Amino acid sequence: MATKRSAVARLGLSLAGLLMGLLTVGLAAQEKPEDIPDAPSATRPIPPPPPPSARQEAEGESKPETPPADGSGATPSSKAVPRDSPDIVYDKSANPPSMPPVKTVPAGSVPRDVGTGEDVGYTIHSNPTLVLVPVTVKDSSGRLVGGLQGQDFSVLENGQRQKLTFFTSDPFSLSAAVIFDTGMADVGLKKIQETLPALQGAFSQFDEVGIYTYSTTVGRLADFDTVGKQLTAALNQVKGYSGANNGPPVTSGPLGPQGPYINGRPVDYPVNPVSTPPKVAHVLNDAILFAARDLSKRDRARRKIIFVISDGRELGSTASYADTLKVLQTQNITVYAVGVEGAAIPIYDRLQRIHVPKTGKLVGYSDILPRYVSATGGGTVFGELTAADIERAYADAMGEARNQYTLGYSPKSSIGGFRDIEVQVLRHAGLKVYAKYGYYPLPTPR
Repeated sequence: MATKRSAVARLGLSLAGLLMGLLTVGLAAQEKPEDIPDAPSATRPIPPPPPPSARQEAEGESKPETPPADGSGATPSSKAVPRDSPDIVYDKSANPPSMPPVKTVPAGSVPRDVGTGEDVGYTIHSNPTLVLVPVTVKDSSGRLVGGLQGQDFSVLENGQRQKLTFFTSDPFSLSAAVIFDTGMADVGLKKIQETLPALQGAFSQFDEVGIYTYSTTVGRLADFDTVGKQLTAALNQVKGYSGANNGPPVTSGPLGPQGPYINGRPVDYPVNPVSTPPKVAHVLNDAILFAARDLSKRDRARRKIIFVISDGRELGSTASYADTLKVLQTQNITVYAVGVEGAAIPIYDRLQRIHVPKTGKLVGYSDILPRYVSATGGGTVFGELTAADIERAYADAMGEARNQYTLGYSPKSSIGGFRDIEVQVLRHAGLKVYAKYGYYPLPTPR
């Protein structure tokens, strides 16, 4: 009997142990392991990683990173999540990134337009009455003189000494209008055409050049542009031109333009044919005026010059010399010239270089080119006979134009007509000074 009771007791204990084991397994299945994160949810943000345990803090272990929801193994910073996705809900309690401080302009520090009241940003103050005088100084041998300072110059306007407020010897970029005389003798034009590569090489990459031609009319081959393909194309076009034939026109005789003769009588007898020779014109004034008007639209920060390659003849222009010169002196344009053919004959050339006193009339020149050059301050007409001399004249003329001294002053009054200018170099004897005779003041802009 005792044996049966012992067996029943052991069976009860076994059942109790089994029940306790099942309860323990069930409870263990319901507990979440701390090292496995929840699956991502479309309505719940990804939780931050759990804080390190006391054991990890004691042992100095680093905090584990939370793996991304896509299981790619990349850290969250290496994968961008589009913020416009409707399936992602962000934690609004998180702090947004800080914005850099915004600095505002103090009130009243930005000027406003008087008429519209709008901000104009800033205002550049300029002196519209400033008169700029380009000056070339040479020694007795014709070489340029450098190293002079502002105190070495004196400027008189209508006989009154002016206070210089601007001086520089820095080189200027050029706005150059090159004028070719295509009505000169063909042999002279062919010589010029051989030197055109040297003419293009006389300009720098900072210059802008326009090309003009004239004979009976004036033409513009290329508008102002930097030295490049457009200038090369225009000069190549000049190479294709032919000059005038030498000698008077043939109006009669066997080589004349009349019809055939029979027994000494014209075929259309008794009507006697009349042969009129073509009208010859060399509109040099019109060409210079045309180029001067284009130059007046160029930037004032550039030095404006007209470079004429011609034999100097003037015939049949609509514009007069006086009117053309007035435009040049108003727009501060300097004329340089290379004289060819008749203008380059030695004796003829020496006569045309004589400078007439400014108190007298502009007479005594053998052609009109030296008049323009002397009155606008260019100083020299380069009379050259050979192609090598012409090429050297290109470099000399552009070098003089680019490296002039520049004097500036503000006259006390801007009212009146022509203003006479005289520039002197102090404390330096034997130097030749080339500057414009004067100018016509422009009205002060309002």
